[in-house]
Amino acid sequence: MDKQAILEKVKARIGADGKISCEQAMKLADAEGISYGDMGDLLNEFEVKVGACQLHCFPNPVCSPPKK
Repeated sequence: MDKQAILEKVKARIGADGKISCEQAMKLADAEGISYGDMGDLLNEFEVKVGACQLHCFPNPVCSPPKK
């Protein structure tokens, strides 16, 4: 996995709110052939927030379900 190349693609998808949507992150992970967990790790490593979360599939504080 070329982290820098993926990061550039992530940056191109970051919205005005400074986040990448869950859907976009999932599509990019699929296109790059990496797991959602690996994508979540990469997003965390580069401190990219996930917004508009759908499935809580990224291990990302913003994307995690609320604690009970």
